[in-house]
Amino acid sequence: MDRTRRLAVSLVLNLGLVIAQIAFGLLAHSTGLLADAGHNLTDVGALALSLVAVRLALRPASPARSFGNHRATILAALANAVLIAAVTALIVVVSVHRLFHPGHVHAGIMVVVAACGLVVNGLAALLLSEHEGDLNMRSALIHMVGDALASAAVVVAGLVLLVVPSATWLDPVSALVVAAIIVTQATGVFRASVAVLLESTPIDVDLEQLTAIMAGVPGVSSVHDLHVWSLSSEVRALSAHMVLSGHPSLEEAQVVGDRVKLAIGGPFGIAHSTLELECEPCADGDVDPCAMDSAPLLTHRHGHL
Repeated sequence: MDRTRRLAVSLVLNLGLVIAQIAFGLLAHSTGLLADAGHNLTDVGALALSLVAVRLALRPASPARSFGNHRATILAALANAVLIAAVTALIVVVSVHRLFHPGHVHAGIMVVVAACGLVVNGLAALLLSEHEGDLNMRSALIHMVGDALASAAVVVAGLVLLVVPSATWLDPVSALVVAAIIVTQATGVFRASVAVLLESTPIDVDLEQLTAIMAGVPGVSSVHDLHVWSLSSEVRALSAHMVLSGHPSLEEAQVVGDRVKLAIGGPFGIAHSTLELECEPCADGDVDPCAMDSAPLLTHRHGHL
């Protein structure tokens, strides 16, 4: 099953679950159950957002978006991480209020509804887990895992309340514990999404090793002005200047460039490489082309090429 179908099935499951949890949460006066419903409500929006992002990413490149719409999945992951944090903050406020103002909780309803939520979210998490490397899918997975944990916590709290009805503090405490776990996971997705949007070097790419492999290809003398960044969790791009040995012909230089792309494509997961082939090191090797102070100079110099 592809990502689109996995997200669609998870969306439908959670939509039905939200309706049930809100209704029975109000009936049972359970903060934990309503907290679980709150997370599931964000899941509906988050899964819909992720679904739209996946569809956008599948669209072909256009003149206006020459790299395609791969960043749509990263934007969705970032939005989902922020959404998780916002809803979790609201749940914390409600839970703290309930700690100081406890009320009667219908433990039996809590256990039954939360158990259903645990099953539904567990199934949804399994559906999404095969694409965990994708930040967009990972953010959706965190929603599912978080809600599964919340449901499990509510089940445990409800079972204890069935035995010790006076332990009403367990209901809001269970929500607070789950909130802490979810925020920790969401923080990781937020940081990873921001790193992609800032075009940071992928964490698993060793630039020194990458440079050594490129320079080790026959015909390459040295490598400079090397940049590696991610368009999405699955698509990486690279640009670099390479000084070639001797003075090869255009055809010979192209062969060397193809060898370099082949050498780095698989091991580093680089789907798109732009290589500037040189016989002598260019001035760009000593000047940061992205520096604001040097931008006018570079624009003027390259304007004559």
